[in-house]
Amino acid sequence: MVTVTVWNEFRHERENDDAREQYPDGIHEVIAGFLDERGFDTRTATLDEPEHGLTEEVLDDTDVLTWWGHIAHDEVDDEVVDRVQERVLDGMGLLALHSAHYSKVFKRLMGTSCSLKWREDEERERLWVVEPGHPITEGVDEYIELPESEMYGERFDVPAPDTLVFTSWFEGGEVFRSGCCFRRGAGKVFYFRPGHETYPVYYEPEIQQVLANAVEWAAPTGGPDPEFGERDPLEPLD
Repeated sequence: MVTVTVWNEFRHERENDDAREQYPDGIHEVIAGFLDERGFDTRTATLDEPEHGLTEEVLDDTDVLTWWGHIAHDEVDDEVVDRVQERVLDGMGLLALHSAHYSKVFKRLMGTSCSLKWREDEERERLWVVEPGHPITEGVDEYIELPESEMYGERFDVPAPDTLVFTSWFEGGEVFRSGCCFRRGAGKVFYFRPGHETYPVYYEPEIQQVLANAVEWAAPTGGPDPEFGERDPLEPLD
């Protein structure tokens, strides 16, 4: 069984009435709930827990980590960021959701500013599948339509994705690479744009399907551990 740790900053839902109305128990509880219903072994962790809930023991027992943050990126301790980065390079999957593009760990793994255009104006979004054979798109129609979204627009300052899975069009005219797959070391990273704190995006069945698919895709698959450094030849050398 794939073990998922659902991490959330959990600030908006306690401080903002609109966010609290949408997610009274926190975004993390909604995500963990529908992933649990799909057969994953889920736990939650939040910013204000000791070590942000991401202790060595928790990460050692995590196949895939989902990350949602927005207004308190700078409060994430660098030691925890180091720990998460190391686990990703060793094979743990990471799903960076919505404003987690600015999280310390995602920026560290990308090596760029991860900046973008944005506008919060309740715009319609069409999330187009541009890689229909990809495992993350299984069970999803040609596009997902969201009636209210926060606009994110290009240029998105990340390295070229290994695979681009979704591209968004917004009512105001912008487009955005909304579903990006990366490999970092032995780990898989998926950035998925939808998910604003005051819109009911994580209740949408198709969004839930995408995230469940992404967990399956990002989970470690085993295989031999590579060896590095100086080594003796496998065959005799003259």
